[in-house]
Amino acid sequence: MPTAAPGRYAFDNDSPYVEEQHRCLAAALDPITTARLATTGVGPGWRCLEVGAGRGSVALWLAERAAPGGRVLATDLRPEHIPSRPGLETLRHDIVHDPLPEAAFDLIHSRLVLTHLPQRRAVLVRLLRALRPGGWLQLEEFDIDYAPVLLAPDERTRAGYQAFQAAKGRALRAAGADPSWGRSCAADLRAAGFTGVEPVPHLVPWHADSPGLQAQLNHLHHLRDALVAQGLTEDQCAAASEAMRHPAFRAASSVLYCVQARRPS
Repeated sequence: MPTAAPGRYAFDNDSPYVEEQHRCLAAALDPITTARLATTGVGPGWRCLEVGAGRGSVALWLAERAAPGGRVLATDLRPEHIPSRPGLETLRHDIVHDPLPEAAFDLIHSRLVLTHLPQRRAVLVRLLRALRPGGWLQLEEFDIDYAPVLLAPDERTRAGYQAFQAAKGRALRAAGADPSWGRSCAADLRAAGFTGVEPVPHLVPWHADSPGLQAQLNHLHHLRDALVAQGLTEDQCAAASEAMRHPAFRAASSVLYCVQARRPS
């Protein structure tokens, strides 16, 4: 895969690594996402929008909570990967360019989508307008600039993992993303007109069996060409892979910011 052009999603949705990427992210993040969504009171009759639904794990959870009488609209550039079930509608949709209905949703959720969009602040305004007065928005976004190694088998694997994380940040920024946006998205929500903005940071330990670290290993392969274009050497790639597979390796996750906000009543 060539280096992504600015404004183009860095991850290739046609890649053979996509399915494993979504599996790892769902295993690592769904418990955080759904626990916080539950605090909104989402339940029967709610109208929900899931932006960038991926494989649909959160959309399915929302559809179960909104039944009976509610509905969930799950959008994605590739909606064919989202399972079907009663109360869940899928739509091929570009959140930057395609229209959204006004004041139509009680709850909107998006995870790890807006960070990839140079137009993220304009999208926040569109999401605000799509909520009914008093409706909820929940975002989860990373700050990947924090990703320290805590224990490594040796200095070579430690340095390889650190070089990989640094190259990934450069590759994402080259594609127009802001991979540290998690720490500033709450301020952007308030600037967009949301009220009741509440960011909650999450950080967990990673080891070889952690789905979050398995997602990082997936990224090493999925973004390989872009990482090399950003200066990651073959030896650093190999060392990073060895680190993430080694039972003695320990790292702290990047900080995930789970942010809730509301449209003013």
